[in-house]
Amino acid sequence: MRTILITLFLLAAGSAMSFAQCDKKVTLVSNKTEHLDANGNLKNADDEKTTIEFNNTDIAVTVSHDNGDGDKMTGKIHSNICNWQVPFKTGKTLLNITLNREDGQSRDFTVTIEGKDGKVTLWAESKEEPDDKIQLPIDKFEELK
Repeated sequence: MRTILITLFLLAAGSAMSFAQCDKKVTLVSNKTEHLDANGNLKNADDEKTTIEFNNTDIAVTVSHDNGDGDKMTGKIHSNICNWQVPFKTGKTLLNITLNREDGQSRDFTVTIEGKDGKVTLWAESKEEPDDKIQLPIDKFEELK
């Protein structure tokens, strides 16, 4: 009986840790945007800073270009599946979102954030552009306070 209680306690503690970042507002920063074709081959890469901030319901994406121009998009998160074994390092988040540009255009995306072996990567895919999958190697991933 004691073994069962200890096992249940460890499982509960592990579950709480895996969701430790899932209900927080977080930020991700990447300094490179890679565009992949439908087969995952690199089409082109841009050296630009992308900052993504999100919580359970809202998301904001800011892209800063080398020439000083920038784009800002905001949107809603329709679904959020989050499971991180080691917060901000090992795990996965799957988001279904709608992003709205400042010019009024909107687009739906499926966003996957995955941490593996200490390396975090974000992929964004839109049904409207199946031949342009966006890949961001994440340089910074942390909770916003």
